[in-house]
Amino acid sequence: MSGDATTPLMQQYREIKSRHHDAILLFRMGDFYEMFYDDAETASRVLGLTLTSRNNGGAAAVPLAGVPVRSVNEYLRRLVERGFRVCSV
Repeated sequence: MSGDATTPLMQQYREIKSRHHDAILLFRMGDFYEMFYDDAETASRVLGLTLTSRNNGGAAAVPLAGVPVRSVNEYLRRLVERGFRVCSV
């Protein structure tokens, strides 16, 4: 994880991710579960998701990929079947 993620949201994400560094972290934001940084890059490759980015208030954009809440179980299943540990908050 790189970049200067100083927004409250990204501070919260980084704190949770530090406790689950060996898992892909799906972070609920409204109607979506979002993944950031390496997790987003991995999920976009494995699940065929579009990789985007968000401006976090720092100089660099943060890689981002998300899935709708209503279909998160299918994406979780696919990640676990591919051998990934997953944590959702």
